[in-house]
Amino acid sequence: MMIETHCHLDYLKAEPLEEIRRKIKEAGITKIVTIGVDPDNLDKVMELSNAYEEIYFTQGIHPHDAKEATEVEFNKIIERSRMPKMVAVGEIGLDYHYNNSPPEIQRAMFEKQLQIACDQDLPVVIHTREADEDTKSILRNFSGTLKRKGVIHSFTSTIDLAEFVLGEGFHIGFNGIITFKKAENVQEVVKITPVERILFETDSPFLTPVPHRGKENAPFYLPFVAAKIAELKNVDLEQLKITVFHNSLRCFPKLG
Repeated sequence: MMIETHCHLDYLKAEPLEEIRRKIKEAGITKIVTIGVDPDNLDKVMELSNAYEEIYFTQGIHPHDAKEATEVEFNKIIERSRMPKMVAVGEIGLDYHYNNSPPEIQRAMFEKQLQIACDQDLPVVIHTREADEDTKSILRNFSGTLKRKGVIHSFTSTIDLAEFVLGEGFHIGFNGIITFKKAENVQEVVKITPVERILFETDSPFLTPVPHRGKENAPFYLPFVAAKIAELKNVDLEQLKITVFHNSLRCFPKLG
């Protein structure tokens, strides 16, 4: 059994959802978390979760869209946090690579949503890119109040940041990036991350793993991520799947 902890089901276009769901089940994936990222899709991911037993959801404003966030969205996050299938506040964080929103707004929205997670006793799903120092600084400020922690998803940063977030109690999510030829830095992070802190994800429809590069990514490609992690860590694949399954339940208690 495996859990897909981070995908964007509402973005998938290559196949009908029912066919995707069939392939997901055949791949041994029992639960799926589809991610809220912007004002336009918060309702969509909730509706998908309401429609299908195996689909769970998050609510959050991605740093790309931080400048678009209003109290309407924050009220939705707060209100829906009580729903049994909303597993986390996310995707939130900082992205200084694209700076689609001004950095100061990104930081303010990151802090605001971390506070919501603290108040609602939920974990968080964090995106961080080329923003290591500000990410560490902000998370330090919440170190004692963010009880549930969560995951740094689609990790592409340094070993230094990995060691910091592991020390803070977070999990790290790895996806198809680890199968890329030029991803030695991320592969090194996989090697130093304890198995008990790893989560599987695809971030589909993005970051399709080898050997399916060029196709739209989907949750049913998760086994390729699992196999690569087992190879990098030189561990038994089936035992890894069991451990990471339980990691997912521990990181997101509502999945249980």
